[in-house]
Formats: sequence, C-alpha cells, structure tokens
Amino acid sequence: MGNYRKRPKGTYIEEATWEELYSLTKHWKADIEFYKDDSMFLHHLMDKYFIWIIEKDATQVVKTLQDNLKKIDKKCEDLLTRINKHLLQLAHLVEQPDREEGRMFRLEHTHLEDEFHEFTAFFRGNRMAIFTAVEGVVLNEKVRHLLGNLVDSE
Repeated sequence: MGNYRKRPKGTYIEEATWEELYSLTKHWKADIEFYKDDSMFLHHLMDKYFIWIIEKDATQVVKTLQDNLKKIDKKCEDLLTRINKHLLQLAHLVEQPDREEGRMFRLEHTHLEDEFHEFTAFFRGNRMAIFTAVEGVVLNEKVRHLLGNLVDSE
C-alpha cells in the first residue's frame, strides 16, 4: 500500500509547531468526515446490488464486504471521536505550551496518525473491492440487456 501521510517525512512531528500539528489534524478530521459520507454511499451500493451480487455465487464475498463496512463505520466513529479530543488537546497546547505534556502528546499524535493511515488504506481497499463486485454485476446486466435487445429486434 502507498503512504498516505500529509506531512513531510522525518522528524516533522517532533519539530512542528502546535499550530502546524493542529492544521494537520484538521485535515484528518475532514478526511474522516469524507470517508464517513463515502461509507454511506458504499452501503447504498451494497444494498442496491446485493441480490445480483449474491446471484453470482458470491455470498461469502458479500458477507466479507458487509462485515468490513461495519468495521469501517465503527473505526470511522472511533477516529472521529479521538481526533476531536486530539484537536481540543492541541488547542490547549497552542494556548499554554507545556514541554512535558508536549512530548507525550507528540507520541500520541504519531500513534493516531498511524491508525489514521491504516484506516485509510483499509477503507480504500474495501471501496475498490465493492466497486469491483458491483461493476461485475452492472456489466453482466448490461450484456443481458444488449442481448435481450438483439433477440427482440430479430
């Protein structure tokens, strides 16, 4: 999987100002909110094409995709809650920097960032799997429709 970080490599977290980390964290929040909306769209796709995907003898695939969507929803909520808490802590550090608290916070920031990027990779992989499953159904329906039109015109 690719690296989805929005910050420079190296010692950025240790050297960044609280304001810079706050800005970075706001980007995470916006991304998570987008993924939350995107997840609703993926649920809609699965609901709409559920029967046709199962007809392709892909019941285990559908179950896995649905289970993964549930995991995505849960992780999305968890990350959003934690990012909001993180933003509050950052706002406090911007107003009242504390050297000792700052060290621990930067470590927590790194862990949260790693979780965020693992989630991003998991989400993108599942989105691709859902699109692939639905695409197969749509293509089959298109072929059936075209063949039906050919038979009807004869």
